Amino acid sequence: MAASLMIVGDADRVPIALREAMELEGYDVDAAGAAELALERLRAQGAPDVMIVDLLVGEMDAFTCIREVRRAHEVPILVVSGTEDTHDVVAALEAGADDFVTMPFETKEISARIRALRRRPHLGALPEDPVGEPPAEIVLDTDEHGALVLSPDGGVVRRGDDTVPLTITEFRLLCELAANPGRVLSRPLLLERAWDEGFFGDERLVDVHVRRLRTKIETDPSEPRIVVTVRGLGYRLDMPK
Repeated sequence: MAASLMIVGDADRVPIALREAMELEGYDVDAAGAAELALERLRAQGAPDVMIVDLLVGEMDAFTCIREVRRAHEVPILVVSGTEDTHDVVAALEAGADDFVTMPFETKEISARIRALRRRPHLGALPEDPVGEPPAEIVLDTDEHGALVLSPDGGVVRRGDDTVPLTITEFRLLCELAANPGRVLSRPLLLERAWDEGFFGDERLVDVHVRRLRTKIETDPSEPRIVVTVRGLGYRLDMPK
């Protein structure tokens, strides 16, 4: 059965050649010219295997569209942008996108990025050759709401009796850091391991996803105690004293 791909964007901006190239690669392509239409189709048909979202998608902005998709689905989302403006890129990633590419682009680059995103293991599956090996469950923190526990094999993070809703990428970042407590992991290493072996995305992806992760696991995200920034080097996971 062919993998499904939804392209959300104006046909005048997202080239027909892209759709044709993806169809030649075996994808069942569905083009939605507006974000509202894309969300209607997701509600009616469920999520596709992957989505491409243009930042200019009509009356509803792309950021709102991505946030709405993320409320219910873990589908990989690649953003297409007509500008390299850092604000737009970061806003799209913080809304829940997994990667971005700027116009003009080669269809082969889009194809390679989609393949990389789709190769990401499912929640709970660490790389075959991790830097370290975490135990079955790891207590990351404790506060008045209970212990923050990571279960790498179970694919879940809990705070007390409540599950912490992480995306696949956030979960894998946390697993990588937890496999190496006290050790600084560089952005390139995290990018390679939490996304895909040989992935060639922008290192800003790591920073944005770490910020999102902190909002979900830190008591005070502005003063992180679990995932700590080591300026100029990368990130480190500090275990509770």
